[in-house]
Amino acid sequence: MKYLITIIGPTAIGKTSLSIVLANYFKCDIISCDSRQFFKEMTIGTAVPSKAELAATTHHFIQNKSILENYTVGDFEKEAIAKLDQLFLTNDYAILVGGSGLYVDAILKGFDEFPEIDAAVRTEITTNYEKLGIGYLQQKLEVLDPDYYKSLTAENPQTLQNPQRMMRFVEVCLGSGKPYSSFLNQKQNTRNFTPILIGLEADRKIIYSRINQRVDVMMNEGLLAEAKTLFPNKELNALQTVGYRELFSYFDREISLEFAIEEIKKNTRRFSKRQLTWFKRNENTKWFDFETPYEAIVDYINSKKVKQ
Repeated sequence: MKYLITIIGPTAIGKTSLSIVLANYFKCDIISCDSRQFFKEMTIGTAVPSKAELAATTHHFIQNKSILENYTVGDFEKEAIAKLDQLFLTNDYAILVGGSGLYVDAILKGFDEFPEIDAAVRTEITTNYEKLGIGYLQQKLEVLDPDYYKSLTAENPQTLQNPQRMMRFVEVCLGSGKPYSSFLNQKQNTRNFTPILIGLEADRKIIYSRINQRVDVMMNEGLLAEAKTLFPNKELNALQTVGYRELFSYFDREISLEFAIEEIKKNTRRFSKRQLTWFKRNENTKWFDFETPYEAIVDYINSKKVKQ
């Protein structure tokens, strides 16, 4: 039996440090599924593990892509599953860690299959988006797939502001003549491993305090300068990210630096709340306080192995 130890939880909770401890204990590699740590141009603002942490055990999918590449969650699923197949040839364990719920689900569950869409449909949608903005995409989705639009509004509102995702939803609706949501949950993907889900949590005040401290550390480490180098590419999808977006507004002289920093903290706190909402949906997750000794978590992992 092969086991994928999956560590989830809100940002700044300590997932990286726990993953390294467990990787060393089980003598296995780490697969990162943080959707922004893939990009080599984004280091400080994505809290990429330090050089010492990266050297402590083998990590995969960290700073292996460029923001200039069109890298989708579907691409990640294919590459990560191939890497896991390779790792499981010589080891019974691997660790998956990250706060990007969609990317975690891609590995654990797989993605639904969608029909091929004529390129002309995407071109038309892109042209209209460039003329009319994100509101055009939102209005189209609300008309073409009202149920899915309502679910996004309630559960994942930030997706409604993501042009790449929204264009995909609309193109599937227009290209297939069916609601995007009609293609969801149609296929049960099989995996050659058993996931063991570990969730880290803390009192909300503690999470928010840790987030605020992390942002201060990022600013001290040079986040402003890093964002400045990325500013010319601010329209890229990879850079529609908390920590960069607010500083881009500062560079555009829309807000002050002090206000930008407070916005980063506020938006990161909101993001952490959405992360917990997403992850709490999975009833198979065992939640631990973030200060739980790793030995207790190891005991839980071993107990799952025995039962299965």
